[in-house]
Amino acid sequence: MDSPQPPNNDSAWERKTLEKLVFAALDEQRARRRWGIAFKALGFIYLLVVLIAVVDWGAGAEHQERHTALVTLSGVIEAKGESNAENLVAALNSAFEEKNVAGIILRINSPGGSPVQAGIINDEIRRLRGKHPDKLVYAVVEDMCASGGYYVAAAADSIYVNKASIVGSIGVLMDGFGFTGTMDKVGIERRLLTAGENKGFLDPFSPQASQHKAHAQTLLNDIHQQFIDVVKAGRGKRLKETPEMFSGLMWTGAQSVKLGLADDFGSVESVARDVIKAEKVLDYSVKDNIAERFAKRLGASTFAGFWKGFSESAAGVSLR
Repeated sequence: MDSPQPPNNDSAWERKTLEKLVFAALDEQRARRRWGIAFKALGFIYLLVVLIAVVDWGAGAEHQERHTALVTLSGVIEAKGESNAENLVAALNSAFEEKNVAGIILRINSPGGSPVQAGIINDEIRRLRGKHPDKLVYAVVEDMCASGGYYVAAAADSIYVNKASIVGSIGVLMDGFGFTGTMDKVGIERRLLTAGENKGFLDPFSPQASQHKAHAQTLLNDIHQQFIDVVKAGRGKRLKETPEMFSGLMWTGAQSVKLGLADDFGSVESVARDVIKAEKVLDYSVKDNIAERFAKRLGASTFAGFWKGFSESAAGVSLR
């Protein structure tokens, strides 16, 4: 009778190693499942938070009550920014079309910006006022209502300011740079080819031609006159015109009331409560989401900064 064979150590080691690998794989699968569940839960919570933040759950009920509509114009007025004509026009239309809106407050805190964007907003306010004569628009100025900001405000029925607000800057500018002297010093030659004798109009790397400068001034004068006409039409006999009024200067809110550039002192709350007589204020402002803001900035022209439109010389003024 044969004696039993001793256990094969190599086989036992292989079996134990295989068992360890199998259990390790199972543990890894369980861990992946746990992390997957955790990430899904976090994703669900994130979406829920965003949904709660974005959706105004009580808006339907609130709009059933008589209220004041608030539309905010903040920052530089530009097509690629949040304060653009598309957003402002959409908000204003929503406010005018809501039957329970007692009056509309246009809150302004802006140094100016694009004359085109400001003009579109001004035109739309005047159109909506004509279509809905029972709803008045009250511009309420906070820190600043300068240049293009005032272009928009001039379309309102009344303008309210704070005593220390900055108001005015009824002027136009076009700015840029000239690098010809620097290029001469470092030995750089500008090679510009054009089809059309004026295609290199105001090229910063070429000497400034007198006829181009004169043409640019004509453009500025034309837009400036449009601005002046809009202010005179909007303010009418309330305006106490002075030689400096359309020179691009700015005034405090207290001075602007004396000049007829504004009507009285007030805030969003006081105008809603004491003038419109509808203390409840609902915000109708349209705001771009992150993706829209990124897309607008990505698609903006590289040289957009060379044309600022309405004067923004006071953009750095602050009381801190």
